[in-house]
Amino acid sequence: MSEDTALGSIEHISVHRVGNKANEEGMILSAEPLQLEWRVTEALTTYFHSPLKTQEFYSLHHESSLELNEVYTYAKAIFGDPENLHEQSVKLAKHLFEASTHPKIKGGEFYTVFFKHCLVDGELIDAVGLFKSENKDTFLKVNPTGDGFIIKSDEGVNINKLDKGCLIFDTEQEEGYVVAVVDNTNKSVEAQYWIDDFLHLKQREDAYFQTQSVMAMAKSFITKELPRQFEVDKADQADLLNKSISFFKEQESFNMRDFEAEVIVQPEVISQFQQYRHDYQQEREMYIPDAFDISTPAVKKQQGTFKSILKLDKNFSVYIHGNRNMIERGEDADGRKFYKLYYDEER
Repeated sequence: MSEDTALGSIEHISVHRVGNKANEEGMILSAEPLQLEWRVTEALTTYFHSPLKTQEFYSLHHESSLELNEVYTYAKAIFGDPENLHEQSVKLAKHLFEASTHPKIKGGEFYTVFFKHCLVDGELIDAVGLFKSENKDTFLKVNPTGDGFIIKSDEGVNINKLDKGCLIFDTEQEEGYVVAVVDNTNKSVEAQYWIDDFLHLKQREDAYFQTQSVMAMAKSFITKELPRQFEVDKADQADLLNKSISFFKEQESFNMRDFEAEVIVQPEVISQFQQYRHDYQQEREMYIPDAFDISTPAVKKQQGTFKSILKLDKNFSVYIHGNRNMIERGEDADGRKFYKLYYDEER
């Protein structure tokens, strides 16, 4: 999303308590929707803002039929009649409870919210928000009394730390809507219930996804496949990684043939790269197009994984940022391996 993105007004909101089904914690379902005063609404809007910070978007998904995705069906009903939010929030809470079967999942408050007129890339779009607070912070309250003060502690939700949330925007309904999601807890694979079991999402195949996918494939080829097929040292791999990231940073659009010609270069390596791309797509059941617009946020996120570090035993780590000709590999008369570094200026 661009910087001109903001949540709309909270028109309807309901909250329930959803525990861990495996631990027999049960649920507490509220009978009525919440009625909020403006200060609380302001605080909640800040709390619910986290998913807007992402550039990675998903859509609700089901292998058989989209209508079988419970969140999709209930969100669609809310968009059709926002006054019906509370009834649908109860169904959503029950669905979340059924998905909360891993013993590590924490119980918490579950919010269902209808936002009117969110600003998304210059357009006004309604959204359904689903949020869960699992962790509590300790807060100190300092109150004056007579000629002194009393300090009390209390537990509550930190509005700057959203545990789990998603925003379902009322656009691209037939494809499962456009969904922004955040999950700051339960990072282990077996506990990814929020994204996989409750929401059941798949990543949208947009510019972000395509950029991310090709960069991941290129890195995998350079670091894993290339050494298996050719005699290539770590310095050459580092050089290819640097050329790859430079290509993505300098171009506005990606063209596979241009990438092969400018980065891979050697015909026999290009041929191997093309075969690797074919196998990579089949193994992951995905399609990588020959051309697409490059997503700058995706490049920035992936850039950190393209680290060109030459690790020599446990003694040295050499960061290679550029010119491959400035580093030379060799072996002395005693069989000791070495690298020779050239430079113009010491800093």
